[in-house]
Amino acid sequence: MASISANLFVVIVSTILSTTLSASVIEDLKNLIPPPDFNTTIMTNCLNNPTLRYCNSSPMDLHEIFKFTIVGSHLCNESKNPNCVESFPKIDLRNRPIIAPLYLSFSFFWKYCPLSVLSIDLSNNSLKGSFPTDLLQCTQIRALDLSHNELSGEFPIESFSPLTNLTVLNLSYNHFLESDQVSETWFFKRFTSTSFLHSGLLLDHKEFRVKLVSLLVGFPIFVILMVGCLGWICLHRPDFLPRMLQSKHKFTPSMLKAATNGFSKKNLVGKSEAVDIYRGTLRDGTKVGVEIYLDNITKENRRKLVQECKVLVQLCHKNTVRVLGWCDKRRFGAIVTEWVEGQSVEAWLLGANPPWKHRLRLMIGVVEGMCYLQERWPDVGYDLRTSSVLLSNNQEPLISRFKIEDDHINNSTKKIYKLGVFLLEIIANRRPHEEFEGGEAGFIEYVRMHYPANLQKAIDEKMKLTESGFEQVKQALNPPNEAYGLGSISSYFQRIHKKDLIILEISILRKRERIVSQDIQNTFRVIGAKNTSPNNFVPNIRF
Repeated sequence: MASISANLFVVIVSTILSTTLSASVIEDLKNLIPPPDFNTTIMTNCLNNPTLRYCNSSPMDLHEIFKFTIVGSHLCNESKNPNCVESFPKIDLRNRPIIAPLYLSFSFFWKYCPLSVLSIDLSNNSLKGSFPTDLLQCTQIRALDLSHNELSGEFPIESFSPLTNLTVLNLSYNHFLESDQVSETWFFKRFTSTSFLHSGLLLDHKEFRVKLVSLLVGFPIFVILMVGCLGWICLHRPDFLPRMLQSKHKFTPSMLKAATNGFSKKNLVGKSEAVDIYRGTLRDGTKVGVEIYLDNITKENRRKLVQECKVLVQLCHKNTVRVLGWCDKRRFGAIVTEWVEGQSVEAWLLGANPPWKHRLRLMIGVVEGMCYLQERWPDVGYDLRTSSVLLSNNQEPLISRFKIEDDHINNSTKKIYKLGVFLLEIIANRRPHEEFEGGEAGFIEYVRMHYPANLQKAIDEKMKLTESGFEQVKQALNPPNEAYGLGSISSYFQRIHKKDLIILEISILRKRERIVSQDIQNTFRVIGAKNTSPNNFVPNIRF
């Protein structure tokens, strides 16, 4: 009666396993209750065959043994054994990727693995995870095949010691971790290398040689490439290096090319015979202006450029554009300055039609910048044309183009002359080099012809001067005798500005410069000067 009940349960569970093969099977097995006479059946079986493994278990777990008998009966049939009633010689679940993991999860079966099982084949099932050590409880097996799976991790070599009858082993085509113990101990001597083909356990000498050659050849090439890349970065794009390794003021052509989008026409903001001026953005987001000198730069000129720029990068005043650095390559010379979001004084005069008080305020800012340069950097020359002086967004004038002058004695004379011409450009709103045949000399002669009787004709009519404003313009053109240096000129312009306009609290009175010759005063006064030819004063500037 017990035998009939057990067989009935086997049929039921076999049906469940064959149809669902899901996690519910495990739950169904847990819910199965051994029949009342199952204990008697077990005792009878142990008397007839004491080698049954559950016979030696203490205490006996009847519920677990009952599940073992059910799963064992089904597994024997699934493995196509000829007579499961008499014997259970093999477990054959090859190419059964759906049910193989399920049977491996029945630890209670492997705990009581029948001693009659001599062969286990779980190949071609795509099994994943670590080695299924529960299989090794079948200590009597002679053959074990776990090939063509995806097992990984450490291989349990020591756990194979009890398997003294094991003569056939196939672990090929898995992903175990390489182990020197496999090749150096007794384990490898029991089996041929084909047992471990592409298992990851043994070192593939051919593959090792390939890897070794690849390493010996590839590593030096990698090092050379890395050194080459690092060298290229250092030479061409040092802005990719950490800030501490970057040269503070030195730029390369590649850096400037990247900043100006390949020197695109869109970024070209100014052009002359010798200089192209571009707008750009550095890698750190700083907006810059780039003055590129088109002529081939000789070694001597490069040396001078570097010396000049080492001075210019130190300039720091609200009325001077900050010089950020330079580029001094063989065929590429450039000066990099901060970018001013504004316009030139020339464009401002043509477009905004500013009143006299705004023009006078601009003159005061320009003279302040000149005083700073004369006091701190007397050798620094600059371009005072209205096309070169910039206006910031807050209408602050900025001297933007510089050059180191060699003649310090005549340098002061040239600066006073430049300031005089700049003042005339501000008042007349005329461009000497474009509108007059003789350039600056022709422009000065034009103003002198109208002074003083017809001065109104030489003044920009868009200023719409009042009577007091007209008098201020005349005062600006004809300063008193004590205005003979940049410091005193600055004070004089401020006094004019304070007469009828809003008083500006600008503390720019500087120590009076050393007295220069009467020729300087005559040069500035322009009108009535006996020698107004710019050829005697205009320096040879490279702008």
